[in-house]
Amino acid sequence: MKKVIVIGSGFSGISAACHLAKRGFQVTVLEKNSGPGGRASVFQASGFTFDMGPSWYWMPEIFDNFFEAFGKKTSDYYHLIRLDPGYRIYFNDHQKMDVPAGLEELYALFEKLEPGSAALLKKFLSEAEYKYNVGIHEFVHKPGRSIMEFADWRVFKSIFKLQMLTSMTKHVDKHFKHPHLRELLKFPVLFLGATPENTPAMYSLMNYADLVLGTWYPMGGMHEIIKAMVAVAEELGVKFEYDNTVKEIVVTNKRSTKIITSKGEYATDILVGSADYHHIEQELLPKAFRKYKPKYWDSRVMAPSSLLFFVGVNKKIKNLQHHNLFFDADFKQHAIEVYDQPSWPSDPLFYVCCPSKTDASIAPEGQENLFFLMPTAPDLDDTENTREQYFDLMIKRLEAQTGDTIRDHIVYKKSFAHQDFKSRYNAFKGNAYGLANTLKQTAILKPSIKSKKVKNLYYTGQLTVPGPGVPPSIISGEVVAKEIFKDQKI
Repeated sequence: MKKVIVIGSGFSGISAACHLAKRGFQVTVLEKNSGPGGRASVFQASGFTFDMGPSWYWMPEIFDNFFEAFGKKTSDYYHLIRLDPGYRIYFNDHQKMDVPAGLEELYALFEKLEPGSAALLKKFLSEAEYKYNVGIHEFVHKPGRSIMEFADWRVFKSIFKLQMLTSMTKHVDKHFKHPHLRELLKFPVLFLGATPENTPAMYSLMNYADLVLGTWYPMGGMHEIIKAMVAVAEELGVKFEYDNTVKEIVVTNKRSTKIITSKGEYATDILVGSADYHHIEQELLPKAFRKYKPKYWDSRVMAPSSLLFFVGVNKKIKNLQHHNLFFDADFKQHAIEVYDQPSWPSDPLFYVCCPSKTDASIAPEGQENLFFLMPTAPDLDDTENTREQYFDLMIKRLEAQTGDTIRDHIVYKKSFAHQDFKSRYNAFKGNAYGLANTLKQTAILKPSIKSKKVKNLYYTGQLTVPGPGVPPSIISGEVVAKEIFKDQKI
């Protein structure tokens, strides 16, 4: 059996490992941290269980497809429930909106805010469904190694219907006038790492994923997905080694022959980089075998970083849903301070997840588990004073919007920001979401899934195809495995 080393145990790395092991490869996953998951790690403190990264479960079919590829079902490993409402949005005019799970209730909500908009929403979602089906079943599975991948009449014909050259802002604003409806429809693209003005309207497919396919939650938390994927991998014979940091990739004659780690040396026939692409290429590979120059990486448009807080509160909090978006500030100004004039925001938008509203197992009885996320520009000067300044701001706004006292009931608090993303995940510029999904960084314009200077080196994850997010990362692992099968003539 040919040996494969996978660097990193995030969604893409475990996905690739499973697909490769199924086809008979001998796979070892090397992970620098003490457990699997990458950004989807978990930790426990003071009786609380905190997911460290992803908190939204969208596109359930992608998870289903992964497990079905190995003769399994998601229900074999975790229990999913659909959230209703999916989430709550707080607006800057002291209004709030609960986004219902049912389509009829959603149409009624639109019609109430903007008469005539229900019919427009049906048309909008019908177009979004087409984009979803083409995007998820065609585009995201392409490895992005050649323009000829798109030399298919069905794909070429669909490009116009996909609205690749129109922005999400123009597409949404054409259909709807009410500011709350516009913000509701534009918000999902923030998961892609760019503003709606700079994101192709193709990504209204995210609205279909959100409003039609729904927002779900795996009981026990998002890390339950990682545990399930690891269980599948180990059943297939994949070996995981934790607390094992890769220090160097030794290359001979365009082949990586040896991986040097904190625990020893490993010979390999094939190497899959699921850790940060920039870190592997610019810091682990010898200079002569790097495809991209530092100037290339500095010119990439990165998705935002984030300031995170994990907070335990010794009481139940009123007027809060599982997912809560605080759009009670100027969205455009915050976007400028993330993308155009990188700086700590003057009046930020933020997000609060309260999964204990759904899942009693992740907090002590009668208490709440809170996860704060404030998007920021990457590569900012990150100090403890700055973190505390923004925590104070978010708590004040949370208390004002919910009408409940929270600060005096905090029994646990931990922050996580730029420096932590760098030290824990080797994240380029301390980014949280990878490469922004702009038109100029789509498909073949992303960093290549295959090294051109090291014959048996492949990359997977959020800095290559298909892009950032949990479902794309799972797909990315499958895509890279299929490229290896093709190159190995299997």
